[in-house]
Amino acid sequence: MTFNILAEGFIAEHQPDDPHPIAAGSRCAVADNGDLVCSYVIQSALGVNDFVPVISRSMDGGHQWSTQGPIWPQLTKQYSINGSISRAPSGALFLYGIQIPIDVAGEKFYSTTTGGIKQNEVFWATSTDHGLTWTPPSLIPKPTIGSAEAPGPLCITRNGRWLGCYAPYKTFDPAITMDRRQIVAVYSDDKGKTWSGQRMLRFEQENTSGAEAWIIELADGRLLGTSWHINEGEGDDLPNAYALSTDGGSNWSPTRSTGILGQSTGLAALPDGRVLFIYNQRKHGEPGVRLALVEPTETDFGILADELIWRAETATQSESSGEHDEWQDFAFGEPSVTVLHNGELLVTLWCIQSSGQGVRFVRLGMAE
Repeated sequence: MTFNILAEGFIAEHQPDDPHPIAAGSRCAVADNGDLVCSYVIQSALGVNDFVPVISRSMDGGHQWSTQGPIWPQLTKQYSINGSISRAPSGALFLYGIQIPIDVAGEKFYSTTTGGIKQNEVFWATSTDHGLTWTPPSLIPKPTIGSAEAPGPLCITRNGRWLGCYAPYKTFDPAITMDRRQIVAVYSDDKGKTWSGQRMLRFEQENTSGAEAWIIELADGRLLGTSWHINEGEGDDLPNAYALSTDGGSNWSPTRSTGILGQSTGLAALPDGRVLFIYNQRKHGEPGVRLALVEPTETDFGILADELIWRAETATQSESSGEHDEWQDFAFGEPSVTVLHNGELLVTLWCIQSSGQGVRFVRLGMAE
C-alpha cells in the first residue's frame, strides 16, 4: 500500500494582520449535500482562554475553501469552546469537545503550576442543515472529577449509540487529584438525554497518562479506541495505545501497544474493514504527519503500511524537545483523515511553519 499526494494547500491561512490565529484542531466531515465541512478553533494568543470554534467549507471536493465563521458568535465572551466535527450514519453532523467558562478576558486556560486545564465540561451539539446552523452546546456528565481533554470527535454507531472519549485532566486546584492513567468513554443510547461512562483504555505503567484520544466504529461493528501514551516521568513516551470493543463500548479489550511511537492520534474506518491511523511525529525520525494502514485484533494492531505523508519544515517553534508539557512550542499537530466519496483521502492539520500558518490539507490517493 502506498499513499500518493494529489494536492496540498490551506483550508484557512493566518495572515500577518489577523488578530486571531488558528490555534488548534482540524477535523473534517462530508455533509449530506456533498460539502466538506472542516472545524477548527481560533484564539487571541496561545494559552489564552478564548477558543472560538470556526467552520470552513468546500463545495468542490476540497479544492477551494471558504470560511463560514464562528459557530456560536453569541457565546465567545462567555465560554472558551474547543470541539471536533463528525458525521452520523443519518447524515447529521455533530460537534464534541470541551467548554471552559471565561471569568476574565485574557485569562489562561492552562496552569503551569498544577499542569491542569481550568475546570471544564464536555459537550455535544448537532446540525441537520449541513453545518450551517448548530444547536447550543449540551453538557455531558463526566464520570470522573476534574477537567477533560477531548480533541477527538463523537462517534455515532450504525445501531444509534453515541460515544465520545476524553482524558481526565488536572484543574487549577492542586487539591483535586484523579486517576490520569486512563481514557474514559461516555455513551448515550437515547440521543444525548442520558449518559453512561466506561474506561476505554487503562495504562498499567506508573506515572503515565493519555491524551489526543479517538474512537470510531469499524466496518464489522467493532469499536476501536486509540491514544497518545505519555510518560510523565523520566524517559521517552510509550507507543500509542489501543483497545477494541465488540459490544458497542460497554466493555473493552485489554489495552495494548500499537507499536507506533507517535503523538496525537486520529482514525478513519475503511469499507473493507481496515483502518487508517494518522499521527504526529515530532521526536522519532523525520518530523511530520504519518499515516498507517492497520488491521487490528485484540492482541495485535496489525500494521500493514506506515508512511510520512506531510513533511514538517520544523518539529517545534524553538527547537524544544517536543514533549507533551511543551505544547505551546509545537509547530504542527492534531491531524485527521477523512475518506471522501471518490475514495480519496483528505488529511488536515494545523501548523506554524515558515511556509505558512493555519489549517493545511493534503489530498491523497491510495494504491495497493
